[in-house]
Amino acid sequence: MFKLHEVLARDCAVVGDLPLCRVLLMNDCQYPWLILVPKREGMREVCDLNAADQQLYLQESNITCAVLRREFVAEKLNVGALGNMVPQLHIHHIARFSTDVAWPKPVWGLHPAIPYAVDTLNEHLIQLRGAYANSGLALMVE
Repeated sequence: MFKLHEVLARDCAVVGDLPLCRVLLMNDCQYPWLILVPKREGMREVCDLNAADQQLYLQESNITCAVLRREFVAEKLNVGALGNMVPQLHIHHIARFSTDVAWPKPVWGLHPAIPYAVDTLNEHLIQLRGAYANSGLALMVE
C-alpha cells in the first residue's frame, strides 16, 4: 500500500495521481516546483523501479516538464532526485528563471520556503490539473 512520506505530505499539496506517480506541488511560492513520487513501496532510486515503471516514469517526467514549460514559461528546468533528507523516491521538477531568488544556484537550502497564499495555492492546483488534462494525461484527484 502506497503511503506518502510525512515530510512530503507536510511540505506539499497534492495535485493528483498519474498512472505511476503522485504529483505534488511544493508549497513554496518562489518557484513553480512539482515533485513526482512513484507509488511503489521501498523505492529510493529511479534504478530501483522495474523496467516498465522506469519507462512510465520517463513519460510522466517528460509531461511534467512540458507542463512547467508551457504554464510558467520556464527558462530552465531543474530535474533531480536527491533523497538525502527524505528516503522515499521522489523527483523534483523545478521551473527556473534568471529572475528567481536563487538563480543561478540550486534552490535547496538557499532561502526558506515561502508558502503560497491559500487562494493562490488553489488556483495553481486547478491550473496544473487542467494543464495535465490538456497534455493528454489526466490526473486522478481524490
